[in-house]
Amino acid sequence: MIQKEVIIINTQSNITETIINTINTIFSTLFSSIDNNIYSILDKLTFIDIDIINNSIMDKLLGSNLSNSLLAITNALLFGFSIYYCIKLLYSHFTYTQIEKPYQFVFKLLIFAICINSSYFICEQIININYLISGSIKEIGKNIFHTDICFNNLILNLNSIISIEADSFNIFSVDGILKGFISFGLFNLVFSYALRYVMIKVFILISPFAFLTLTNYSTSWFFKSWIRNFIGLLLLQSLIAFILLIVFSIDYNSTDLFSKFLYIGGIYALSRANTYIRELIGGISTDISNAFGSIKGLLK
Repeated sequence: MIQKEVIIINTQSNITETIINTINTIFSTLFSSIDNNIYSILDKLTFIDIDIINNSIMDKLLGSNLSNSLLAITNALLFGFSIYYCIKLLYSHFTYTQIEKPYQFVFKLLIFAICINSSYFICEQIININYLISGSIKEIGKNIFHTDICFNNLILNLNSIISIEADSFNIFSVDGILKGFISFGLFNLVFSYALRYVMIKVFILISPFAFLTLTNYSTSWFFKSWIRNFIGLLLLQSLIAFILLIVFSIDYNSTDLFSKFLYIGGIYALSRANTYIRELIGGISTDISNAFGSIKGLLK
């Protein structure tokens, strides 16, 4: 009887150990796959340069000439705004309402016509300046810490203090739980920064229309909203560069739990960077959880 109980206990123990090892292997494989395949694109998604405009796809969207592009539509609308002003000017003589002088409107029309047709060039220079700023921050970190300030090296540092090898990884340990939080946190960043990348392209495409709205006082609010959101999305990468600089300055130790939680704090700060920018200067949210929440609300 006793031998049967011992056999049953040993069998249950073996089954439990097999299940735990299987779970650990699954999560170890999952985290390794994420590290090897996902994070390599984070730097490209985050630190945007003028290549976002200077590529064949954007050339097709923007058009190769004024007669076959979004600029053609904007110029047509500019002509429509001019007709609208002429009608408004004529009507003001009967109603005695005050409107801007014709020479003021013509001067403004010429200035903003130049801005409209140079809008993509203006966006390109803004993006280039922003990239130089974030690149300078990363270069300072490289000179101080003698390593590239990027997400690839961030993952290497993480894996050096938290092992994910199949034979030593344990999802039920503190290191395993921390690795899970960090991996899923960084995985969320991929979606968030990909959304930001797409939205920057959208704001570039609509830039001629944003400059067009400046020709009329009643529509100028659109430009103010556009420039605030566009700059906010771009400045995000400079804030990310600062956060990465702080994260790389921390002395990590595989036996020091305090440094591991600081690492978690750094990852959380990266995920909240867009929120911090919006609180400072405004702009749109690229938080995936908020986006999913909004979609869920619409479906109710």
